[in-house]
Amino acid sequence: MVQTGLTLAARMGRLGTETAFEVLARAKALEAQGRSIINLGIGQPDFATPGHIVEAAVKALADGHHGYTPAQGIPELRRAVAADLHRRHKVAVDPAQVLIVPGGKVTMFFAIMMFGEPGAEIIYPNPGFPIYESVIRFSGATPVPLPLKEATGFALTADDVLARITPATRLLILNSPANPTGGVVPKAEIDKLVAGLARHPHVAIMSDEIYGEMVYDGAEAVSLLTYPEIADRLILLDGFSKTYAMTGWRLGYSVWPKALLPHAERLAVNSHSCVNAAAQWAGIAALGGPREPALRMVDAFAQRRGRIVAALNRLPGVSCVMPGGAFYVFPNISGTGLDSRTLQARLLDEAGIATIAGTSFGAEGEGYLRLSYAASLEAIDEAMARFGEFLAHASR
Repeated sequence: MVQTGLTLAARMGRLGTETAFEVLARAKALEAQGRSIINLGIGQPDFATPGHIVEAAVKALADGHHGYTPAQGIPELRRAVAADLHRRHKVAVDPAQVLIVPGGKVTMFFAIMMFGEPGAEIIYPNPGFPIYESVIRFSGATPVPLPLKEATGFALTADDVLARITPATRLLILNSPANPTGGVVPKAEIDKLVAGLARHPHVAIMSDEIYGEMVYDGAEAVSLLTYPEIADRLILLDGFSKTYAMTGWRLGYSVWPKALLPHAERLAVNSHSCVNAAAQWAGIAALGGPREPALRMVDAFAQRRGRIVAALNRLPGVSCVMPGGAFYVFPNISGTGLDSRTLQARLLDEAGIATIAGTSFGAEGEGYLRLSYAASLEAIDEAMARFGEFLAHASR
């Protein structure tokens, strides 16, 4: 480490990272050396943003939408978000409670920093998206992991959540369909959880529903927006990156209780001012345009999901439950005799397969890997063939 005379704030030592981007950088470096790398690490659709969305952004630029926008987002997009939520969930959302943000992480950061401080507790899923725990620690709050188990399809149980709530609990983070596991919480458990939360009116809820339109086999992604009894303390996180293959556009949105929206808007003013104007007009086209591109993408993911789960279950020392949503599998690799981090490194270096160690998503992820099936069937087949060859070699 390079030593300087500068003194950083102590909280910088508590800020973690997202391993997927580290693995991506390593994979790109190996590709630059001429290696053949199959990337099943990064959580990014391998589809192009639909043409009508791109055209809307180009038109917005041609029409002169080059300047600042309101910090909360342009009214047209906020109305489009409200209309789309009504289409999907049959819930009336006031556009005045919608905040347009540059990606989903911003909502996480705002919500956690709004409630997190020394002495506070925040409950989060483990294994779960790594930024949850990272920002909780950064805020000074105590992270309280909610273990998700393979036996329940990596879905939370209401009793387990409610048992972790204390007088110090400020915020509960939920994610269904989930990253990294693909787990989907059954409606009966959400019903039970919401009923139990009535005994804990001091707890806010952040529901990360970024994969809400990616479910399979008739699974239902239940939105917490459909529970009016928690509307005054619910923060919804959603966006465009996954459903519309718009990861690089950095466009997301959140819905806030009326009492919290001014605080979120003030955080926006202090951090990013506003979201890229042309991207916001592209978001309107995404929400109001044809549904077929998004539906075709989910259909492709469903086919790939079946292919990769079947292949993983044929590998020695590996087993994999069928995920209900998102575009990840979370296979159990404990039978290989290798820990998650070692297997991640060796698969990349020796087999040319980029994956993410389960421990990148929390301590409960030991013994697992995350693989994204947002890759072609050909890439998945080749990756599984390489995985099998690696295990045959590693066992000798």
